[in-house]
Amino acid sequence: MFDFFKSTPKAYEDISVGEFHDLMLQKDAVIIDVRTAGEFAGGKLRGARNIDIMSRNFTQQIENLPKEKTYLLYCRSGNRSGQACQIMTEMGFKNVKNMARGIMSWPFETV
Repeated sequence: MFDFFKSTPKAYEDISVGEFHDLMLQKDAVIIDVRTAGEFAGGKLRGARNIDIMSRNFTQQIENLPKEKTYLLYCRSGNRSGQACQIMTEMGFKNVKNMARGIMSWPFETV
C-alpha cells in the first residue's frame, strides 16, 4: 500500500525572522538571497549574496560553496528559498536555514 500523504522530513529548518537576524551575526553564517537580480537591487539584507534560484546555473554556483558553513536563505515569501534549501541539502549541505515568510515579514533594516 502506498502512503501518498506521507511527506519526507525536511533536511533544512524554517526559522523566524528573529532567529534569522540572530544567526546573521555568527561569523560562519552565509546569507543568500535567491530572488532575481531586480528584486535584489530593490532592497536586500546587509551582507547578502544574490544567487537567483531561477538562473540556469544556480546549482553550479551553489556546488562551489564550502559545505561546513551555516547558510541562511531568503526570498520574498519563503517559497523559493525553501526550494533552494531543499536543493542544497540534497547536494550535501548540512546547516541550511530558510527564513519562513521571507523578506516581506522582515522588520529590520534592509540596504
